Amino acid sequence: MSKPRAGQSEFNEAQVSKDRPIKRVRADWNEVVLVCRKCSRKLDGGFGKGGEQSFAKALRKASGGGKGKDRKAPLAVIEVDCFDVCPKDAVVAVNASRPREWVVVPRGASMDAVSARLGLAANDAEAA
Repeated sequence: MSKPRAGQSEFNEAQVSKDRPIKRVRADWNEVVLVCRKCSRKLDGGFGKGGEQSFAKALRKASGGGKGKDRKAPLAVIEVDCFDVCPKDAVVAVNASRPREWVVVPRGASMDAVSARLGLAANDAEAA
């Protein structure tokens, strides 16, 4: 093994795992949906009853997960940095189990239709 350069430390796997063990944290998530934070912020609501909720909050509520953002919820809706699609008057969402299919959701779309398009409706029926 070559010597580390100045400013670099030699990585010693045995020492790292001995000093700081890697732990697992349980989550009850069945699905993970990634939502563009920038799109959500631009719309400033537009979803849910009366169009007052953000897309992420409306999707969490529609999934029936009583815990919302918590790791004990059945659906994780995570707002991430921009996907660089930037649709007008819409939000970009991605089901993490279908990374090749990005969904552009227009303002005011029905959460039932959004769940079906993201492939969440079938999974919710199987989990019940």
